[in-house]
Amino acid sequence: MALTADILRGYTDAIILRQLAGEDSYGYQINKRVTAITGGALEMKEATLYTAFRRLEAGGFIRSYWGDEQTGARRRYYAITEAGREKLHADVATWQETKAQIDQLLEG
Repeated sequence: MALTADILRGYTDAIILRQLAGEDSYGYQINKRVTAITGGALEMKEATLYTAFRRLEAGGFIRSYWGDEQTGARRRYYAITEAGREKLHADVATWQETKAQIDQLLEG
């Protein structure tokens, strides 16, 4: 079952922050990892991904820098900040609360 954009709306930032919590990364790699983790059920559109990067960076939740690749195109890497880690923690808590409420509504 593919995840719809409506279900994911509001969680894009948390998904990106979670991917950056382990290591710095760049857009294509994050999207590839998300697709692999979900068994192909979720693929983030490029426009969605880079809009989220801009929003997260403007909010101070991530920072970006250019990689120093010797071959191929230069990549813009993203790193989570301490504020981003705090946001991720809060977003996960919100998700847990939301999930519990939806479970009650659908299973009850």
